[in-house]
Amino acid sequence: MDHETARFFDVEEQLARLSGLSDQLEAFSRTVDFEVFRPDLEQALAYSDGSKSGRPRLIRY
Repeated sequence: MDHETARFFDVEEQLARLSGLSDQLEAFSRTVDFEVFRPDLEQALAYSDGSKSGRPRLIRY
């Protein structure tokens, strides 16, 4: 099993353990449809596409 696969199963095991401990967020999400808020959040947070990421070039004269 490679490293990526190991991490994937670790996450699934952690989520299963949280579900077994009656995760409050999981119970809350059965009542509230969080996807309703997605358009407003995406507009408010204005995530960049990443095309202009990083430090600008240093210009020397």
